[in-house]
Amino acid sequence: MPVELSNKYACFIPLCPLVASRLTGSLSFFFPKATRSLRRLCATFNTFSLATAMSVSFALFRQQAATHSIQQYLWARIPRSDFRLKIGFLIDPLTLAMSISVTTAGISVMVYSDSYMCHDQGYARFYAYPSLFAASMLGLVFSPNLIQIYVFWELVGMCSYLLIGFWFARSSAANACQKAFVTNRIGDFGLLLGVSGVYWITGSSEIFELCDRFVELNSNGVINPILANAIAPLLFPGPVAKSAQFPLHVWLPDAMEGPTPISALIHAATMVAAGIFFTARIFNPISTLPLAMHIISWVGGVTTLPGATLALAQKDLKRGLAYSTMSQLGYMVPASGIGASRPALFHLITHAYSKASLFLGSGSVIHSMEKVVGYSPTRSQNMFLMGGLRKHMPITGTTSLLGTLSLCGIPPLSCFWSKDQIIAESWLRSPYLGLATSVTAGLTAFYTSRIYLLTFEGNFRANQINYVGFNNSSPSEEIITSWGGTQPESLTIQTSNNVTSATDVEQGRIAEVGNLVNPRPPEGNPLCGKAIQSNSKRNLLHPQESNFCMVLPLIALAIPTVFAGLTGVDSTQRGTGLDLLFDWLISIPSFLEANKHLENLTEILTSSTPSLSLSFIGLLISFKAYGQTDKLANAKFSEKYKSINGNLLNTFVSSIRDWSINRGYIDYYYNTCLVGGLNLVSKLVLYFDQWVIDGFINGTGASSLLGGGSLRYEKSGRISHYLLGLVIGTILPASPIPIPPLP
Repeated sequence: MPVELSNKYACFIPLCPLVASRLTGSLSFFFPKATRSLRRLCATFNTFSLATAMSVSFALFRQQAATHSIQQYLWARIPRSDFRLKIGFLIDPLTLAMSISVTTAGISVMVYSDSYMCHDQGYARFYAYPSLFAASMLGLVFSPNLIQIYVFWELVGMCSYLLIGFWFARSSAANACQKAFVTNRIGDFGLLLGVSGVYWITGSSEIFELCDRFVELNSNGVINPILANAIAPLLFPGPVAKSAQFPLHVWLPDAMEGPTPISALIHAATMVAAGIFFTARIFNPISTLPLAMHIISWVGGVTTLPGATLALAQKDLKRGLAYSTMSQLGYMVPASGIGASRPALFHLITHAYSKASLFLGSGSVIHSMEKVVGYSPTRSQNMFLMGGLRKHMPITGTTSLLGTLSLCGIPPLSCFWSKDQIIAESWLRSPYLGLATSVTAGLTAFYTSRIYLLTFEGNFRANQINYVGFNNSSPSEEIITSWGGTQPESLTIQTSNNVTSATDVEQGRIAEVGNLVNPRPPEGNPLCGKAIQSNSKRNLLHPQESNFCMVLPLIALAIPTVFAGLTGVDSTQRGTGLDLLFDWLISIPSFLEANKHLENLTEILTSSTPSLSLSFIGLLISFKAYGQTDKLANAKFSEKYKSINGNLLNTFVSSIRDWSINRGYIDYYYNTCLVGGLNLVSKLVLYFDQWVIDGFINGTGASSLLGGGSLRYEKSGRISHYLLGLVIGTILPASPIPIPPLP
C-alpha cells in the first residue's frame, strides 16, 4: 500500500461498519417483514464489513511497521477566523493498536452471535447495534481532536445503552441500561467541562497542537497552576465512568443484563477501553501536572483492590467476570497515573483478548445450561448449579482455562507480561500502589480460578438439586416443587448432602446457594413459556458443547490469549513514548537472537517472583476450597477451617462473602443517600411549590372569587340604589367629624 494513500484507506475502517449498521437498521425499520427473511444476509453483510475494516487495519499496521510515521488528514468543518474546527483521521501506533483490537474482537463477537442469537426475534436489529458500536469506537480512536472524540464518545455511550437494554421487555434490562446511561452522563458532563477548559487555555482542540501548547504554557509559567490543576482533572470523570472506576462503577455489573456477546464486546475492546485510550491520548499535558497524576493514580488504586474483593463470592458467572474487568481496569488507570502509560496500554490489549475469551466461553456455558435448567438467568448463570462442564464441553473448558490462567498472571500467557510490568512500576513509584496491585494479583488468581473450578470441574450439580419452576399462569412467583404441589413462601433446595430453605438463602444465612426461584421470562423471547422439565427427566440431561459458530471464535481468541504477551517483550527498549507500544507489538523474538531474548525472559521471570508467588498462593487456596465440588464449596470451605480457627475465621469469611454478594453496599448507600436525598429535596420543592407559590396564587384567586361572590349578593341591579350609594359616599367624607375633647 503506497504511503500517500494511507489516509484514503483509513477512512474505510470506521466507515464500513457504520454503513452496514445504517443499512441494516433502515431495512429493519422500514421493511420489518422483509428483514425476517433476509436476517442471515444482514448478519453476513455486517460481519463482512467489519472484516474489511480489520483487513485495512492490518494493512496500515504493516505500513506503520515499515515507515514508523505518524500521519494526519484533516479538512475544515467550520472554516471561521475566530473558531476553526477540523475533522479527519489520525494514524499513529496507538490508533492502529486499538483498531486491530476492536476489529478482531468485533469479528469474533459477530461470528459467535450468529448461533447465540439465532432464535431471537431481534436478530437483525442485534447485528445493527454491534456494527454501530464498533464504528463509534473506531471513529473515537481515529479522531484527531477533542471535539470529534467527544462526539464519538457519546455515540459509544448510546450504543451501550441500546445493547444493555436489548431485551427491553425485561424490567431488569431496562433498569440496567438506564443506570448505565445516567451514570455515564455524570462523567460525560465533567469531560465536557474539561474539553471546554482545555480549549479556553490553549485555543485549540487538536490533540498534538493542544498538547504542545499546554506543555509550553505550563513550563513557561503562563498558566496559573491552580487553574491548570483544576481543569486537567475535569477530563478524567469521563474515563472514570466509561472504564467503571470508583465511584462510578455501579453500572458495570448491571450491564450483564444484555446479551453475553455484547458483554464480551463491552469488556474487551469498546466501552471500557475508551476511558483508558482517552487517558493515554491526553497523557502528555496531564503528565506535567503532579496533582492530576496523583488523583488518577489513586482513583485507579482504590478501584483495583475493592473490585477484586467484590468478585470473591459472586455466584453469578457473568457478574464475577464483570467485577474482574473492573479490577483489571484499575490496574491500567494507576499505571497511567504514575507515568507508565505503555504498560497500561499493553495490559489493555492483552486483557482484551483474555476477557473476550472468558465472556464468550461463559455465553457458551449459559447457552448449554438453558437447555438443561430452562430459561432463567438466575439458574443458567449460577455457578453452583454447574460443575463438571469440561467433560461435556471440552473446547469451551480448555479455552476458558487459558483465559483464566492468563488473568491469573501465569507465564507465558499474555496478561502475565503486562501485569508484571504494572506491578513493578507501581512499586518503583509508590509502595502503597505496589502493595495494592500485588495483593490484587493474588485475589485475581483466587476468584478467577474459583470461577473456573465451580463451572468446569467436579460433578455436574444441577441434576442433584430438587429446585423449582415458575408458574407462568400466575402473576406472582409461585413455587412448584418437584413432587407436585405449590409452596409460595419457602423453597426447599435439596442436594445429596444437605437441605436448606429459600428463606435462609434470601436472608444470607446459607452461603452462595443462590435464590433458585425462576423469574418470568421476558415477553417476546422465543423461550418464553417453555415448559420446565420434571426433575426425573432433568437428571438425564447434561450440557453439550456448542456448535461450530460459537466454538470457532473461542479457538481464535485462544491464540492471542497465549501469544499476545510474547510480542510485547522488548529487550532493546527501542522508541520513546507511545512508540514503544508499537515496537512491543512488532518485536517478535527472532531465532538469531534466541540467547539474548532467553536471558531477558529469565531476568523478567526472576524479577516477577514476588507477584508470581502471590498468584500461586491464590490458585492454591482456590483449589483447596473449590477443587473438589461434590458439595457446595463455600460450605465445605467453612466446615474445613472452622474447626481450626474457630469463629474468628468463619466470621471473616462470612463478612467477605456478604461484602461481595451485597456489592460492597455501595448501591445501598447510593440509594439511601443520593436517591433518598434527591427524593427528599424533590418532595420539599414540591411542598414549597404547592403550599407557597401555588398557595399564594390560588389564595389570590380564591379571595377575588369570594369577594366577587359576596358583592354579587349585595347588588340588586337597581340604578336608584346605586345613585343613593354614590351620593352617600360623596357626602360622608365632606361632612365634619366631631373630635371628642381630651380629658
